[in-house]
Amino acid sequence: MLKYVLFDLDGTLTDSGLGITKAAQYALKDQGIDEPDLSKLGFFVGPPLNVTFMERYGMDEQHMLNAVAKFREYYNPIGVFENKPYEGVEEMLKACHEAGLKIAIASSKPEIMVYKVLNHFKLTSYFDVIVGSELDGRRTDKNEVVEEALRKLMANADETAMVGDRCYDMVGAVNHDLMALGVTYGYGTYLELKNAGADKTFDTVEDLKNYLLAACGALKKCC
Repeated sequence: MLKYVLFDLDGTLTDSGLGITKAAQYALKDQGIDEPDLSKLGFFVGPPLNVTFMERYGMDEQHMLNAVAKFREYYNPIGVFENKPYEGVEEMLKACHEAGLKIAIASSKPEIMVYKVLNHFKLTSYFDVIVGSELDGRRTDKNEVVEEALRKLMANADETAMVGDRCYDMVGAVNHDLMALGVTYGYGTYLELKNAGADKTFDTVEDLKNYLLAACGALKKCC
């Protein structure tokens, strides 16, 4: 029976794409890379910034660090609020909490920014544990984030699910023997999620909520 749920944040609970892509655009411009079309920067949502800047743009470590600093220069005061919870998210979190599930955030976003987002949308109280990365670059890998969230929850793997919208979330779940639940309303595709090991995928928050409640015994029948 399901007792614990780890949620990714960006693209899973909140639609953060506008703020993230605008911050990426700002950082890239500082590096001499002009990208006027924000829709072409959607791959910044989800993975660690250092990985994206280095793998997508071939940056060395120093250029990557400069780009990350510029990203935060825009994102921290402005972009973080160009964001909104997906429809039905608060109702889902409330229902999970009331059903007795222990729930956590497991995000590659800096933990201080995770709190900023959750506090802004008044969602913090639903979570038993909140884990993000460190501003100095530590714990940016999703596997490390998942491991820390499990440790803080004192959760058993066979009673735990990881919910996310990108392959990194599914890989983090698979590597820790968790149920891997993918959502297709975020920034990853069905194929990306399935290829990364998703056990199930959900097209809406409502479908996800019903599944979680059924899996923990709060509903008699899953959707």
